[in-house]
Amino acid sequence: MISRPRGRRLRPGVEPLDDRCLPSGFTPAQIASAYGLDSIAFSSPSGATVAGDGSGQTIAIVGAFHTPTLPADLDVFSRSYGLPEPKLQVVNLAGSKTNAAWASESALDVEWAHALAPGASLLMVEAKSDTQSDLMDAVNLARNIPGVVAVSMSWALPESAGQKTLDSIFTTPAGHVGITFVAASGDGGASGGAVYPASSANVLGVGGTTLTLDASGGIQNETTWADSGTGLSTITAKPAYQRTLQKTGVKSVPDVSFLSDPDTGVQVYSTPPGASTGSWQVVAGTSMGTPAWAAIVAIVAQGRALEGKPSLDGGSQTLPLLYALPSSSFNPVASGRPGKSTAVNLAAGLGTPRGEAVVRGLVSVASTTASAAASPATHQPTRMGPAVLSARAPRRPTLVRRQPTPPPRPPVNHPARSLRRLAATARVGRVDSSSSFW
Repeated sequence: MISRPRGRRLRPGVEPLDDRCLPSGFTPAQIASAYGLDSIAFSSPSGATVAGDGSGQTIAIVGAFHTPTLPADLDVFSRSYGLPEPKLQVVNLAGSKTNAAWASESALDVEWAHALAPGASLLMVEAKSDTQSDLMDAVNLARNIPGVVAVSMSWALPESAGQKTLDSIFTTPAGHVGITFVAASGDGGASGGAVYPASSANVLGVGGTTLTLDASGGIQNETTWADSGTGLSTITAKPAYQRTLQKTGVKSVPDVSFLSDPDTGVQVYSTPPGASTGSWQVVAGTSMGTPAWAAIVAIVAQGRALEGKPSLDGGSQTLPLLYALPSSSFNPVASGRPGKSTAVNLAAGLGTPRGEAVVRGLVSVASTTASAAASPATHQPTRMGPAVLSARAPRRPTLVRRQPTPPPRPPVNHPARSLRRLAATARVGRVDSSSSFW
C-alpha cells in the first residue's frame, strides 16, 4: 500500500457580527485603492475609455462541498458595497454534501474576486470533497471550460514526489485561451515549508502580508504575515524565471503576496449550511490573496483582449513576465523581523502589486516563449480516479463574537483568530484513524 501525505485545508479565521452592522475589516474600496486596482482604464478599439474591471473574462474558483447560499451571499455583499450585479455560475460536483468551513472559504473567494474584478464572470466549481483526487478533478474541469483565464485555488497539500505527475493539470489545454493558475502558499509560516500546488512551476503561489493604511488610504506599512506559508520546494527544480531571485536550485514559495493577516482582514458575508440568515465576518489568510491575484489576471486578460492579444498561460507566460517586471511594479514588503534586511524577502516573493504597473506590464507584451521551468515539468497524462488522500470534515473555525462596531477606518486592528488548518493522514482506500487537527 502506498502511504500518502497528510492534507491541509486553508480556513479563514472569522469574526461574526450582527448582520445589521458591517465589521471592522477592510472594505473592497479600501483594498482596491491601496493596491492601485481602482483606477485602471483601457481604450477600446473605437477609442472609448473602458474601466479595467475584468469585463469579458471568466475567473474559475475551485473549492470543496456545496454551498447552497453562495449566490445569495454574494448578492448581499455586492449590493452592500455598490458593486455591479455579479455574474456567478456554480458547478456542483458535491451533490447535497455541505461543510461549514468550506462555505466560509467559498464566500471569501467569490466575494473578493468580484470585489476586485467586478466586471468578470465567476465560475465556482465545488469539488465532490476536499480530497486531493476530487480537488484535482475540479481543477481539470475548470480549466476545460471555455473562456476561463484564471483558476483560483485557496487550498494546499504537503508536497510529495507523486505530485509531479499532476503538474500538467496546471497548464492551458490545447485550443483554450491562456489560463493562469493561482494558489495559496499556506498558513503554516516558515515552519510549514512549501506546499502544493503553490510550489508547482506552473502555478502562481501567493503569500500573505500584514497591512496598515494611513489616513488617506495609502499603504503606511506592509510586512510579511508571520503565518504566511513560505519555503523551498522539495519536488520542483528552480524555474528559469526565478534565476535572478534566488540561487537554491529549487523553487521558492511564494511568488507574490497580498493582504492575509487576520488582524488586518477583510469583510465577507456568509451563511453557514443549514442556517436561515448570514452574518458579516472579518476574514483573512493566504486564501484572501489567491482570488485577489486571480482578479488581477482577469483585468490583464481584459486589457490584452482590447488590444487584440490572447490571455496568458501561467507557467510559460504570466510567471516569467511578472519576474521580468521592474521592482517598482511591486510594493516592497518588510520581513517583519527586527534586524533583517528587506532587500530580498523570499517570504514575500516579488511583493504585493502596484496594480497599474503590474497590469500595464503584462498587457503591453505581445507574446513570450519563456520556459516555464529550469528543468522541463512532467507532463504525462494523469488519470482522475478514486480518491487517494482522504480527510475528516474540518471543525468549525474558532469564533469571536463582538458588539456592533462603527464603519471601518484604516488602520484596522482586531483580535480575529488566525487560520486553522485541517490535517489528515490517509492510505489508499481508507482514512487513517490518527487524523488530527492543528
